[in-house]
Amino acid sequence: MDVKGKNVLVIGSGISGINAVKLLDHEGAKVSLFDANDKLLIDDIRRKLMEDIDIYVGELPASVEESTDVVVLSPGVPIDNPLVESLRQKGVTVTGEIELAYSFAKGDLLAITGTNGKTTTTSLVGEICRNYVSKIGGKAFVVGNIGFPYTESALKTTDKSITVAEISSFQLETTDTFRPKVSAILNITPDHLNRHYTMENYVSVKERIALKQTAEDTIVLNYDDTYTRDFGDRVSCRVIYFTRKDDYKGCEKGRDFLHMDGDMIMYNDIPVIDVNDMLLLGTHNYENVMAAVGMTYAYGIPMDLIADTVRTFKAVEHRIEYVKTVRGVDYYNDSKGTNPDAAIKGIQAMKKPTILIGGGYDKQSSYDEWIESFDGKVRYLILLGQTADKIEECARAHGFNDIVKVDSMEEAVKKAYELSKPEGAVLLSPACASWGMFTNFEERGRIFKELVRGLEE
Repeated sequence: MDVKGKNVLVIGSGISGINAVKLLDHEGAKVSLFDANDKLLIDDIRRKLMEDIDIYVGELPASVEESTDVVVLSPGVPIDNPLVESLRQKGVTVTGEIELAYSFAKGDLLAITGTNGKTTTTSLVGEICRNYVSKIGGKAFVVGNIGFPYTESALKTTDKSITVAEISSFQLETTDTFRPKVSAILNITPDHLNRHYTMENYVSVKERIALKQTAEDTIVLNYDDTYTRDFGDRVSCRVIYFTRKDDYKGCEKGRDFLHMDGDMIMYNDIPVIDVNDMLLLGTHNYENVMAAVGMTYAYGIPMDLIADTVRTFKAVEHRIEYVKTVRGVDYYNDSKGTNPDAAIKGIQAMKKPTILIGGGYDKQSSYDEWIESFDGKVRYLILLGQTADKIEECARAHGFNDIVKVDSMEEAVKKAYELSKPEGAVLLSPACASWGMFTNFEERGRIFKELVRGLEE
């Protein structure tokens, strides 16, 4: 991307926007930064930057809009934002932080998207790649929606680098030349429909991860997901499928498959690892592991190194993360369960009678399948946040009435402690985003863990 000497406007002053500004300034662009939140203070934003650039909050001056050549969107900025639409109509090039970083990065790229499982799979692929490059030389970077902006590491990459990227639908909206050597779509279930409006739009955005891939590249897809299975017939690259099923003989011939043989994960006829030897909890993680194995083996990493890494890999923070046992009750932090499908997997991983803490920001999700997944395992449902009433109504419609509503996470943990019994579990798995009560799901999870660790034994 040629930005030298051009007037580039970055929209969004979060971590992605700040690092986009730094990359652009390094590459000789004339950068301005804008954030529509008029409650932000320019001095606070400037402290995050070494660069002396123009910063605007609340409203963008017309003179800046008129002089802009390129606009770089942070992931949280919708592509149909009125300002973005106005700039596009003026002929301004509209791109995103991921596309910007990709255009300057070197080495190979492995990219993962999907509604659920992205963070665990990305972390595992990153760990496998780190172990691999430690033996052959080079460096592995883990970036993207996992919390480390791609723009932060792009200029550090070399021809020997491997970059592993977790890519959200928000980030895929503004990709163009983005071309992973190996990509994966883990699954597609309803999410972020307040941003993408329809399921069709959401699916098409997810599929953009393979938009520029060719026969020299590979995509790993979930055969058990109708959307991703069908997508395998329409891509231009090599396809590797994974399935949680034991019997995959009915799958298409000529495809490589990761599948189950009892408790053994198999790559076609090659045994990879017995799931009983893994530290990851929950059957949904079999899929995450299979996706990671397929991606890294397709890239060329030896299977024995892959299996050794999987064997010792621990769950990522905020994803069915064990916190503490208090009075015989196990507490788990699944704050990353930000939609019903992810939260279902949290419930399925529990082996004991469970008190469930849920609720949060309303992304216009449906909670019926989540409630149905309780299947006698959930003793009480503690609800907080914007969706509390909506979820309560749904739960009662399904005949679940053991519901407690609270106003804070502190009250939720206190109530769970009072209701819990030995040999049980307490699970924070909200099925909702954190916005409104917390900055992000990480903050929500950290506060939950701090409160749990403060409970009396």
